[in-house]
Amino acid sequence: MVKQLRHYDLMVAGATSGFITRATCQPLDVIKIRFQLQVEPISHKSTSKYRSIIQAASLIVKEEGLKGLWKGHVPAQLLSISYGLVQFWSFDTLMNQSKLLRLDSRYKPLVTFACGSIAGCSATLASFPFDVIRTRLVAQGKQRRLYSGVIDAFKYIFKNESVFVLYRGILPTFIQVAPHAGAQFLSYKVFDNVYRSLFNLAENTYTLSGNLISGSLAGFVAKTMVYPFDLVKKRMQIQGVHQHRKEFGEVFYCRGMIDCCRKIFRKEGPFGLFKGLYPSLWKAVFTTAMHFATFEGTCKIISDYRA
Repeated sequence: MVKQLRHYDLMVAGATSGFITRATCQPLDVIKIRFQLQVEPISHKSTSKYRSIIQAASLIVKEEGLKGLWKGHVPAQLLSISYGLVQFWSFDTLMNQSKLLRLDSRYKPLVTFACGSIAGCSATLASFPFDVIRTRLVAQGKQRRLYSGVIDAFKYIFKNESVFVLYRGILPTFIQVAPHAGAQFLSYKVFDNVYRSLFNLAENTYTLSGNLISGSLAGFVAKTMVYPFDLVKKRMQIQGVHQHRKEFGEVFYCRGMIDCCRKIFRKEGPFGLFKGLYPSLWKAVFTTAMHFATFEGTCKIISDYRA
């Protein structure tokens, strides 16, 4: 990471990273969410609505137009910008504060993991309402639309449900985000150090290829570890709007995280908890690489500008 930057600079870099990454990766996110919310199996042999990435993308474009692949993009951007801003700023601040503890170098991986976990949870708390709105907008079809947009969705929830609905599913999200963010930052540091040692690069040398490779590997490792919690979160977030999900197939009901896991396991089998993993891994590899590369790149641009 480029050093000697102000907190404001890190926040700008984090927000920029979130914006660019979201704009390019939204279609994969839409497909992933549709897979996660579908009770029927995702298979070429099934009669489910969505059976593969290509088939799902084609069907969404056919039924909802090309813009259907960017459904929920506005709240998704608000989610990504706020998440990236808080996450990278928090991580850098925590890492700098941890140096005051003067811990032995052997604890550095643990410190990196802990700082990444706390930063991820802080970012989640700040951005979670946008995640709920994004999921609901993506979940609704063209024929059974409940919300016309972000503001309308917020108004509907405040009027007909409760402000607490905006944090529904946050428990499995924290359980998911803490190890995911920690593993992401730790894995990135490990792969980045390996890359630098292979090519004899100094610690503060910016390399786009190194950032992309290290970020993609970190994304793969971290996402695989915690994916079931992401699926459970999505299933919980759409509770209360079942009538607008009927065109997608069987409707899924649950009363909490444990009940959700039990019903998925009983109805869809253990692999049901990994439904949508394939597009999610593609997204994780690409987005994590983009996140770190654009963050580091923006930091370098700011650093060079201030030099």
